[in-house]
Amino acid sequence: MDASTDDAGQGGGADATVADAIVARLGEWGVDRIFGYSGDGINGVLLALRRSPDAPEFVQARHEENAAFMAVAHAKYTGRVGVVAATQGPGAIHLLNGLYDAKLDGAPVVAIVGQQVSTVLGTEYQQEVDLLRLFADVAAQYATMVVSAEQVPAAIDQAVRTALATRSPTVVIVPHDVQDEPAAEPSGEHGHVTSAVGYRPPRVLPDAMAVERAAGVLAAGERPVLLLGQGARHGVDDAIALAERLGAAVVTSLLGKPLVDESLPFAAGTMGHLGTTASARVMAECDTLLIVGSSDPWTEFYPEPGQARAVQIDIDGRAVGRRYPVEVGIVGDAKETLRQLAVRLPQVRTDGWRERVVEHVREWRRIADERAETSGAAVNPEFAVRALNGHLPDDAMVALDVGSVVYWYARQLRLPQNADAHLCSTLASMGCGVPYGLAAKLAFPGRAAVVLAGDGGMQMTGIAELITVADRWRSWADPTFVVLVLDNGDLAEVSWEQREVEGEARFAVTQELPAFPYARYAELLGLHGEVVDSRDDVDGAWERAFAAGRPAVIQLVSDRDTPLLPPLPQGRDARETMAGALRAEGGAPLARFEEYVRIEGEYDEPSVVE
Repeated sequence: MDASTDDAGQGGGADATVADAIVARLGEWGVDRIFGYSGDGINGVLLALRRSPDAPEFVQARHEENAAFMAVAHAKYTGRVGVVAATQGPGAIHLLNGLYDAKLDGAPVVAIVGQQVSTVLGTEYQQEVDLLRLFADVAAQYATMVVSAEQVPAAIDQAVRTALATRSPTVVIVPHDVQDEPAAEPSGEHGHVTSAVGYRPPRVLPDAMAVERAAGVLAAGERPVLLLGQGARHGVDDAIALAERLGAAVVTSLLGKPLVDESLPFAAGTMGHLGTTASARVMAECDTLLIVGSSDPWTEFYPEPGQARAVQIDIDGRAVGRRYPVEVGIVGDAKETLRQLAVRLPQVRTDGWRERVVEHVREWRRIADERAETSGAAVNPEFAVRALNGHLPDDAMVALDVGSVVYWYARQLRLPQNADAHLCSTLASMGCGVPYGLAAKLAFPGRAAVVLAGDGGMQMTGIAELITVADRWRSWADPTFVVLVLDNGDLAEVSWEQREVEGEARFAVTQELPAFPYARYAELLGLHGEVVDSRDDVDGAWERAFAAGRPAVIQLVSDRDTPLLPPLPQGRDARETMAGALRAEGGAPLARFEEYVRIEGEYDEPSVVE
């Protein structure tokens, strides 16, 4: 605490300011950490943090966008509200990317944003931006400007409660001069609103008739599949038990992947463009689909409309029927609904289907094994991510940046049952990896954190936030913080998208990245750094990174020509477009593509289900 701190200005003291009241109210809500970056427009709140002995910890990021990512990640890893603070103008604008991440992935986040002094608003003053208009879409559930001291308790309460209730970002804007006004409680007279701290999520019970209808649909199915998303988190054991009862395959969305034990013989893995051949196959062959807590956007990887009778369970009625034409939609808590379904379902005999699912899963594992063992001009990134399976602690926290690394995570990494993993999924913004890992580590400093990132994401934000890692790691109970950088000098995912979506050869001038010494930079910061350019060194590098006694950066010189193939049968047309572009391009990308296709062998042909 600063030596000048005294009792004046704390919370509800005689000299307390509006900023003190904001900090105190956030504390009452149990907020223990605020991510942000300073600026004159938010100085009142920052100084109130200094004055209060019980204030939340302030975590200074290197950029407001990264601070917003950290607040989102805090919400995702902890289940509690994440809070970010930024100044007006450019600081506020920088928050948008992280706040949209929160909106699209359903994470509760509150942004406290400064604003120019109220006397200049509307005069096009320096750094003046119409913040209510700026945040109108991303904070559509709640955004307000505090214009009086009496407004503070209700504004903060409404922002936090709305963020939790709607799983979305909310924004409280406070002009600089208002922050310094004396704190005041609402009087209770007309025009004053009194409010209270506290929120308990509802117990949302499903409609009994809908459950009965859903049970009938599921019982009649011969080839059932369960698609589990992040909304199944608290009901995953019940979902797996129901899959056993039905003889169903289990497929996950990307956000649902950490929930399922992928060693199960009927766990077909992640769906979608970045998913497994097993998931693609069972979705193409099923006649019954139960969607639990998922709104996965890869619609071409769902069953063909009309192919499968579908039931969907979601706590948010707006999500029901959003991606697939469902026959029975149930709004309710996943765990409660699955348990009610289970007691209404007989033991369904689908042995032939279950055997087929197990064969699809077995065949996918062979494909994944063989793909990881292939070699190119540099280290196969699939091999490197797969090698992490032998080193990942049971309770590890994995943070992913966006790019080709997400494919290798989805296809090659098997998470231990007590591990957790998160990324900016629906928005799919590069640069989230290291900020996410930092937020996870700050929330759980005794657990190991692992960041899987590409060189593009590292150059966007990761390099800068390694400074934050270097600044903070000595305070962590367990200093293990391992960053794998896939250094291929290329924006690999977009390069493959140019071939697949546009039917064009890679446009080198847009795709090549400048070289950067990631490992050496880590060493300059006092961290462990290591360059790996041989597959023979991959296992040793993982082992040394986890044993380093300090954060570590593994710079993997990786093969940019490792193909990002969509799985068959749904990805057939896309592959044909890709193949045409590659034939015109020639060289290593075409050779690697053909090698991956050969590995699938005869299995790439769709089989008939009687």
